Amino acid sequence: MRTVVALMLREMVTTYGRSPGGYLWAVLEPVAAIALLAFAFSLAFHAPSLGSSFALFYATGYLIYMLFHDLSNKIATSVRFSKSLLTFSAVSWLDALVARFVLNLLTHLMVIMLVIGAMLAALDTRASPDFPLIANAIGMVAVLAFGVGVINCYLFMAFPAWERVWMVITRPLFIISGVFFLFEDLPRWVQGILWFNPVFHATGEMRAGLYPTYSPDYVSPIFAYGLGLSLTVIGLMLMARHVDVLIHK
Repeated sequence: MRTVVALMLREMVTTYGRSPGGYLWAVLEPVAAIALLAFAFSLAFHAPSLGSSFALFYATGYLIYMLFHDLSNKIATSVRFSKSLLTFSAVSWLDALVARFVLNLLTHLMVIMLVIGAMLAALDTRASPDFPLIANAIGMVAVLAFGVGVINCYLFMAFPAWERVWMVITRPLFIISGVFFLFEDLPRWVQGILWFNPVFHATGEMRAGLYPTYSPDYVSPIFAYGLGLSLTVIGLMLMARHVDVLIHK
């Protein structure tokens, strides 16, 4: 536990402590992105697919997507980030994974609470938060991000070219994860394909947690949690078996 906390403090200093504003940028970046999306789409559409606020509608999708994207990428590079410290017997590769997961999850939770809370207080959103549903959405995407991050942690070190391939194949994820639209607005054949994107399940659950009239039947927590846990088990097994060789590769 002490090692994990020390690694978290180290990353807080190296990631946020060296830039002017520090943690302030963690909040300002998503706020700027959401404001830009809301402004652009308000010019083209009279109203969002849910509610009356473009900002809240896009925030519910964008914040969940960024939680998955940032958290999975940070976990995937966690061992490489702390490689110099892994020569000490007190620091293990699992400590590095857990430290990055906890720190970045807490950072995103802070951002979500501040951004959504400010919108509910300042805007006429007609939203009514359902905290169990919101927590479930965050839980689904956190477990999924950890699983994807752990298995990529192995793959990035074992096959360095995979990191570039992963960056390319996941670029469309921002578009196909429900940031801009609802699952129900899509043609049925497209729904059949995008149902297998687990991030879409989390964005749907997040919106259900803020819009009481929205009830997405397609959301399957079993699928999202099951996939995330399966990837976690496989990734941890691969890391446990090969990490010593990969660190000294």
